[in-house]
Amino acid sequence: MKINLSLLFYLKKRKSYKNGPVDIYMRVTVNGKRSEITTGRSCEPEKWSISAGRSSGKTEDSRTLNAYLNDLKTKIYEIHRQLIQKDEEITADIIRDRFLGKEETPITLVSVFQEHNRKVEILVGSEYTSGTAERYRTSLKHTINFLEWKYKVSDISLKKINHQFISEYDFYLRSVRKCNNNSAVKYLKNFGKIIRICLANEWMSINPFLNYKHKVKPVEREYLTEKEISTIASKAMVSERLQQIRDIFLFSCFTGLAYIDVKQLKRDDIIQGIDGEKWISIKRQKTNIPSRIPLLPTAMTLIDRYGDNQVCEITGTIFPVCSNQKMNSYLKEIADICGIKKQITFHIARHTFATTVTMLNGVPIESISKMLGHTNIKTTQHYAKMLDIRVSTDMAKLKAEVNYQPINFNPKIVRPKSADHGRQ
Repeated sequence: MKINLSLLFYLKKRKSYKNGPVDIYMRVTVNGKRSEITTGRSCEPEKWSISAGRSSGKTEDSRTLNAYLNDLKTKIYEIHRQLIQKDEEITADIIRDRFLGKEETPITLVSVFQEHNRKVEILVGSEYTSGTAERYRTSLKHTINFLEWKYKVSDISLKKINHQFISEYDFYLRSVRKCNNNSAVKYLKNFGKIIRICLANEWMSINPFLNYKHKVKPVEREYLTEKEISTIASKAMVSERLQQIRDIFLFSCFTGLAYIDVKQLKRDDIIQGIDGEKWISIKRQKTNIPSRIPLLPTAMTLIDRYGDNQVCEITGTIFPVCSNQKMNSYLKEIADICGIKKQITFHIARHTFATTVTMLNGVPIESISKMLGHTNIKTTQHYAKMLDIRVSTDMAKLKAEVNYQPINFNPKIVRPKSADHGRQ
């Protein structure tokens, strides 16, 4: 972008001026926007040339004054040259502040990101979850690594973040970090919050995400069939630890609770529901959204099984839940024991509840969404995809309930006779 710079020295008379020397000001104009700076000198109006912007006198004082003004002009153009060389933003106000020694420390991306993450860490447990804080820590780490990879710097001015920056960051995540589409989009979504903070504080004037078009692609959710659930439930485990992992996983299959909600589940979270039966009543740790789930007999049996567990008595929880990492590791072992080829993780239990346990048994998706604690039914639809077996069941009901009469198709083909053929 071409930067047009002009400089003008002029006399600025005060409103109360009557006679005598007048203060000399320097006006810096960049792309039509002005900024004024006092020179600290003055001149008699009759000794001043408006067209030249200098003293018109022939005395030694006039020559000294003009030399001083020329030095100021040189300094202004040197500041302009340095800004161009460093590829920094150039405005009349920035040049003025540099000249007066009032140069502001530029606000940088990493410093804003770090301050955001600091506040998130403080609010973990009240407004944010530990998982959210971890995601922002990871996003910051990727951002710093990207700056070093692309620009060979540890931080960057907000003024340099544009659409090209976002495109290069997206490319870095997909190529260097080997992120799939959804992971790359989610990291940039976290990064986008930092950009929105900068825009709200007017540290940036243009949103670099304006033309960023990538979207999260639908992912086929894995779930267990009724037969696979039965196989896991009936299989004898080789250790007490595996049995506990199996039980906790099955409990999630029949309640739809996420790992962290099962881990934190307490006896006080089991209430008497509107129907007089036992219900789970919690607020989801991830979203703080209320979730109320009627307890199926299988789930209640699993709760009773751990009523006198020592670990549960100490922690006050219903189940002795280990870390999510260990849980998933044990689940792979259980899958091998049961001959199940699917990549089983604890989160598959939530998908299984939404599909096999509820949807395939005719529970409306609105009720499933309520039990899962979703705020948007579209989120539930990602868990509970329309399954072939459900489609088959629905169509069978349609055939049974609607008296469709078979249609008699005439197999004959009757070709119209041409006019000439008719006259023969």
